[in-house]
Amino acid sequence: QVRLMESGGGSVQAGGSLRLSCVASGLPFVKTSMAWFRQTPGNEREEVATIAGDGRKRYADSVKDRFYISRDIGKNTFYLQMNALRPEDTAQYYCAAKDCWVQTCQDWGQGTPLTVSS
Repeated sequence: QVRLMESGGGSVQAGGSLRLSCVASGLPFVKTSMAWFRQTPGNEREEVATIAGDGRKRYADSVKDRFYISRDIGKNTFYLQMNALRPEDTAQYYCAAKDCWVQTCQDWGQGTPLTVSS
């Protein structure tokens, strides 16, 4: 059974940084594509950053050069480092796994909130 557990959300002032973590279990971590999404009330879930099984990365234009996705294979954990945060980054953030590189993620975490105040 695949399990994804996010942590690291919270409140931060604009311009600040925060790192989200997602611990994954029940899947072949090295070969699995993973992604971070975010969602605000009334809006569709937005893909923020994705890492392919071979390590390729992709980012939404809105977060390029501010957010960075990475993974620690030894800890079965992947991260989203968020810098230069803006109020519009406020959202519920979700990690997802499997088939994310082809934009059909199969497994999802429960989400962690981020609030960025101006």
